[in-house]
Amino acid sequence: MNEILNRSLCKTYANFFPIGAAVCPKVIKSHRELLLKHFNTVSCENHMKFINIHPEEKKWDFSPADEIVDFAVANRMKVRGHTLIWHNQVPNWVFLDNKGNEVNRDVLLDRMEEHITIMMQRYKKQVYCWDVVNEAAEDKGADIFRQSKWYKIIGPDFIERAFEFARKADPDAILFYNDYNCTAPEKSKKIYNIAKRLKDHGNLIDGIGMQGHWNIYNPSFDRIMDTIDLFSSLGLKIQITELDMSMYLFEDATKEFKQPTDEMIWLQQERFEGIFKIFRDYRDIITGVTFWGVADDYTWLDNFPVKGRKDWPLLFDIQHKPKKAFASVVNFD
Repeated sequence: MNEILNRSLCKTYANFFPIGAAVCPKVIKSHRELLLKHFNTVSCENHMKFINIHPEEKKWDFSPADEIVDFAVANRMKVRGHTLIWHNQVPNWVFLDNKGNEVNRDVLLDRMEEHITIMMQRYKKQVYCWDVVNEAAEDKGADIFRQSKWYKIIGPDFIERAFEFARKADPDAILFYNDYNCTAPEKSKKIYNIAKRLKDHGNLIDGIGMQGHWNIYNPSFDRIMDTIDLFSSLGLKIQITELDMSMYLFEDATKEFKQPTDEMIWLQQERFEGIFKIFRDYRDIITGVTFWGVADDYTWLDNFPVKGRKDWPLLFDIQHKPKKAFASVVNFD
């Protein structure tokens, strides 16, 4: 068992796909040893998002993102760009004029193009792929598109325009549409339709990012495979972009557990083993797997969806030691 637990995650999967982690400037220091041993790609957890990097119209703050990219380049790691256009974490100025009134379509398109162009050209040859548009599909109901300000001001073609600007800014970058709840049948069809529009509009898209914010109970392995089959039928590659395995159902608001139970640990191990078998089976389609975090001591799930509740969703524990789930992922024939 010690030999198994000492394996490198990314080296074990070298013949399958890169293994990544979402990081911030603090994490590249506090989790440096784990990152260098087990991961060969990184994503900026928050520091490439609009509100952090472009908080005011004439103000840009690249420093935290630069620190992460420089760390990756120095250690021969790939970088995923996350994310250019999203409904969340966007400063209000983007949608308003100097009188506080909502801007029109042309102004917002100009601002979108400027933001995408500056971002992508700054990190050209360092960031190999981008989540161009993030979470634009509506979860439920008849509407395909989330009623975001991007959508309401520009219209449904805001997605195509974003991808057009991205393709122009860096023709060599691999362009992804990224979303969560991809395995829900109702939403997977909407994501498929968005991707098909982009493909039909001059092959603007290269792949779909499936956020893997899953838990120890669902989605089923069959739903994961069905979704990969659906998206790849468009001729697109898939990346698992935000993988973590919560110990709780999303609707479970309990805060009673101070540590995971034996059953939780076993279920998480079983789930990680099963999904990585699927990923290996789809090695010709899946071109990357990125965890949303490195170890259980630092995870966004400690505050979402239940604020202040501890969760243990990753392969390394709070002491940065490999868990049983890690062994199940790296020990295969």
